[in-house]
Amino acid sequence: MQVREHVVEIDPSRPLAEEPDRGHNRWHEALEPVLEVEPGDLVVYETRDAFDGQLGPASTSHDVGSLDLGPVHPLTGPVYVRGAEPGDLLEVELVGIEADPWEGWGYTVEVPGFGFLRDHFPEPYIVHWRLHEGYAESEQLPGVRIRYNPHPGVFGVAPSAELRRRAAEREAEAAQRGGFALPPDPDGAVPAGEPVASEGLRTVPPRENAGNIDIKQFSPGTTMLIPVHVEGALVSTGDVHFAQGDCEACGTAIEMRSRVRVRFGLRKGEAARRGIRDLQFFRDTYFTAPELAAPRRFYATTGICVESGGANRSEDLTLAARNALLNMIGHLETRGFDRQQAYALCSVAVDLRISQTVDVPNLLVSALLPLDIFV
Repeated sequence: MQVREHVVEIDPSRPLAEEPDRGHNRWHEALEPVLEVEPGDLVVYETRDAFDGQLGPASTSHDVGSLDLGPVHPLTGPVYVRGAEPGDLLEVELVGIEADPWEGWGYTVEVPGFGFLRDHFPEPYIVHWRLHEGYAESEQLPGVRIRYNPHPGVFGVAPSAELRRRAAEREAEAAQRGGFALPPDPDGAVPAGEPVASEGLRTVPPRENAGNIDIKQFSPGTTMLIPVHVEGALVSTGDVHFAQGDCEACGTAIEMRSRVRVRFGLRKGEAARRGIRDLQFFRDTYFTAPELAAPRRFYATTGICVESGGANRSEDLTLAARNALLNMIGHLETRGFDRQQAYALCSVAVDLRISQTVDVPNLLVSALLPLDIFV
């Protein structure tokens, strides 16, 4: 039986708002599919970069400081998978990713008010990357070469109306408690019509529909399993990364435009039968070159949940991770990088590892810097 291939084409020179029939930047059950496919078909998604073309090879840190976050993230899709129903598990085999076939350029940015260490890094910053076959280099990070490990930052299905409302309510409650959450907002929304513009969920956090997962192990050869919430699943992707550390600390990886090739399958009723609420994924080989999957040479820093002033916050993994990263930034300064360079380098290359969660009150996180990135 011949496998059919479908291509969702875009014009990468135009923002998503000028091609609203090609994608969206909000999650909603009422989105219209761009095409319908059968399980087993191959689908090629052409994707925009995370900031929807607001940045280019000549952009400066000043441009980063004036970015409009409303259009983030421009996704391609959704694709309707025939036979998919709520309660099923959608199989997504990532067959391949072609890095920025239009220009060979990528970027990493530090956006004021965003990122894991946003209180320590209030100034905008940009790193431009030249994307070669197999690695990326930047004049802003001299002596560094990042190996190619492509993966979709955002990959997900549409939420049900119930899940969408529940997510909006719980995130609003989190914000009221002092947390960071972005409520539905029609400013910059695609589609711009109602009800999607005002009701659609922002794409920033991952949820039960997957979404902004930023899992670098979801590289070509990996299969993801996502619970289906609406008929046809309505599958979209975007925000593709050339490479990323297991933290994406500054809020961006090596961001790029791309072509993503996937194959869909269905496990009928398995999500409902097994009570699976969140995505799962698997593969039978290394997700990247073995020396990168488990660095053969590395330098590591650690962090525990003790504040700089000496206060102990029991079992606080967030504080431990922040301390591990701040210690790594301090180490990178000894190698000649300034703090903003070091923060960006952590985002694209450093892996955070939960080393232990049982030795109360001080949980411990390690930050691993692979030394083979230095040339």
